[in-house]
Amino acid sequence: MDPYQDDGCVTFLVRHAWLSMRSALAVALDEHGLSVQQYGTLLCVRKEPGLTIADVGRVVGTTRQSANELIAGMERAGLVERRPNPKDRRTQQVHLTEAGAGKLAEAAPAIRKLEDELEAAFSTADRSTARNWLTHMVETAEG
Repeated sequence: MDPYQDDGCVTFLVRHAWLSMRSALAVALDEHGLSVQQYGTLLCVRKEPGLTIADVGRVVGTTRQSANELIAGMERAGLVERRPNPKDRRTQQVHLTEAGAGKLAEAAPAIRKLEDELEAAFSTADRSTARNWLTHMVETAEG
């Protein structure tokens, strides 16, 4: 029996779920003046201060050049700042500013509400299982 025949390929189910969720995220974040990539950047820089622009690009799923443009716009908006990398003079590290942390805190309740609505039909155990599975996939892919 072909596992893809009835259920579809998990990879494309995850992709379809992300694209659907991304659209809903974009609407919620627009009210706070943020794009999905900007919100993702703020989240990852808060979690790991000092990421390089290339690191940010990998996390938000874009090229280094696109990440550089994203960071430049966010820097102009006062959401992040670039600092010299003490370990590599050729790169810069990205840090969250106070305004960036404030913008993240402002948008977080809207995102939490959206996630709660999307997970409403799940039991607590189902939510935990889904989050563990997604986390495992990310960690496995990152090696």
